[in-house]
Amino acid sequence: MNRTLLSQLAVFAAVARAGSFRAAARELEIAPSAVSHAIGSLEESLGVRLLARTTRSVRPTEEGERLLATVAPAFAEIDAGLSAVADSGNRPAGPLRITMPLLAAEDLVVPKLGAFVARYPDIELDIRTNDRFEDIVENGFDAGLRLGEHLEADMIAVKVSGPWRGIVVGSPDYFADHPKPVHPGDLIHHRCIRRRFSSGRLYRWEFEKDGKPIEVDVRGPVILSDQRLMRTAALDGAGLAYVFDRRIERDLAEGRLVAVLEDWTPPFDGFHIYYPSRRQMRPALRAFIDFFRHSG
Repeated sequence: MNRTLLSQLAVFAAVARAGSFRAAARELEIAPSAVSHAIGSLEESLGVRLLARTTRSVRPTEEGERLLATVAPAFAEIDAGLSAVADSGNRPAGPLRITMPLLAAEDLVVPKLGAFVARYPDIELDIRTNDRFEDIVENGFDAGLRLGEHLEADMIAVKVSGPWRGIVVGSPDYFADHPKPVHPGDLIHHRCIRRRFSSGRLYRWEFEKDGKPIEVDVRGPVILSDQRLMRTAALDGAGLAYVFDRRIERDLAEGRLVAVLEDWTPPFDGFHIYYPSRRQMRPALRAFIDFFRHSG
């Protein structure tokens, strides 16, 4: 294959993954003008437009999506091969790219990074936070952390946390003016602090009792994308929030927040590290899995 074309394809995959020319340039450590030139030359040689550009974003065209579906897995395998070489002598080393939601990074991973990097100083750990479920092969990640209930069947999964539980809470001031809901359907009469995922989707609150699931499309004047902000808004009386209980344990114990609908929010499966099945796992990934699986 023409080496120039191969490098242009690598630039195209980076732009599609990053969503912008400038971000791809930072990732590849080249000038933004070089990224633009490579994409322009690739499109000219193929005779098709691969990327749709706007003032705010860059996304693959239909033709670009088809090309990306072909080249992205190949580049992922090449990258894995290069990383395996970096793990010389079966020693955990080299780059390790992991995707996870922000709350998993905050609660499970970042608090233990000091011990991890002390034990494995030759691993370059690149953590990307995103609440969207990532195709780790297509997007060039070695592994990801996600709730077990959201994993694809073709992924190998290793549990790294105990059960998690969502809980609906409000401030005492809020409940001074509003009756406590006793059924999820009562939420339509309440101000609810809604959550928007990075995909743009608004979360429909999920409940279950006696094996019967219920989803409620709640309403309210506030939409946030982070559970810390939702907790703060609930403390200020903005409305009811649906957050993980470990985020508000002290608030509940000290009476700053009050839990409701507890019999409708059973615990669910915790977080897992997921990764694609490969014939040989890189030592760096094995070290990451073993460390966080056994770290509590």
